Amino acid sequence: MQERGTQTFTCRVYLLFSYVTKGVSMKKIVFVCLGNICRSPMAEFVMKDMTSQFHIESRATSNWEHGNPIYPGTQKIFQKHKISYDQDKSSQQMSQTDFEAFDIIIGMDSNNVRDLQKIAPAHAQNKIFQFAEKSVPDPLVYWRF
Repeated sequence: MQERGTQTFTCRVYLLFSYVTKGVSMKKIVFVCLGNICRSPMAEFVMKDMTSQFHIESRATSNWEHGNPIYPGTQKIFQKHKISYDQDKSSQQMSQTDFEAFDIIIGMDSNNVRDLQKIAPAHAQNKIFQFAEKSVPDPLVYWRF
């Protein structure tokens, strides 16, 4: 990943963060992608690097990677940019309890958002947002690290 890409990613996270927190008193944010080994952990730990004001976690929409660690390519990016991360983090699937626990639920792409909307209870639908106008491509699909 090029330096400019990381800056763009960080900027998107910051802009979304600013938008969803404007005038809102919130405490918990969860980022969600398909497997919870690349995109959502990246968003989680970049955001944690930017602020300690909120409780931030990440989850998966599927159980495909359940229990697996953060993808090595993602870990290399954290190390390259000196972003602290939990080396023991493992993939966790979004649960019904999570829809209650988190104030903002951010899907990394339109498919994640659609999947979240399908499984979310009616009263949690307004908590679901897409990370950016355009979907964040899954690096494992395109092998882009």
